[in-house]
Amino acid sequence: MRFYFLTLFPEIFETYFQTGMIGRGVKAGLIEYTVINIRDFSGNKHHKVDDSPYGGGAGMVMAAPPIVNALKSITNYQDYPVVYLTPGGKPFEQKDGVALAAHPGLIFICGHYEGIDQRVIDGYVDLEFSVGDYVLTGGELPALTLADAIARHIPGFLGNCDSLAEESFESHLLEYPHYTKPREFEGQEVPEVLLSGNHAEIKKWRKQKAEDRTREKRPDLFEKYKFEKSLH
Repeated sequence: MRFYFLTLFPEIFETYFQTGMIGRGVKAGLIEYTVINIRDFSGNKHHKVDDSPYGGGAGMVMAAPPIVNALKSITNYQDYPVVYLTPGGKPFEQKDGVALAAHPGLIFICGHYEGIDQRVIDGYVDLEFSVGDYVLTGGELPALTLADAIARHIPGFLGNCDSLAEESFESHLLEYPHYTKPREFEGQEVPEVLLSGNHAEIKKWRKQKAEDRTREKRPDLFEKYKFEKSLH
């Protein structure tokens, strides 16, 4: 899969795609990425890409021509969904990551200031996503968040396919608690059932803990879980 990032701050992306699992995905050829500096398409010597909003108001708005020209610099850009990161977008969910991973490529537009000219959204954006009910200084971190969540669903990206099936949110449940060595730490013991070797009991314990954790921490998800469970 190839990720394209249209941004005012291209330097943000380089380190991220050279480290951790994402870096390994790049080295393995599972992920490719291209970072495009919107300022390169400003059309003026000062590389200015924003202007004051029509109608007045505080802040600046990113102009349409540099963004659209940057987008059109991508060969066959029409073949890829264009994603705009904005607080007004649909809250990004696990199922969205699964669906987007099926595409050969994605284009992320990283906005700044008060946002981007609406005509870019109306004419070119396919999907608008938010990573939460708060405002950040730019769209780069949300774009990286989505790219990371999507990459996990690329075939071969995770060494153990079972990891995906047991992750939080896959069935509207948060994941169960995990333990590893040492067996005792600061007076706390690993639950005996995990040491029993009884896989049926371990599975039962993990499901119960996932349900308890979700009920306590995310009652909204637990309601979805109960509803889907009632359909089966």
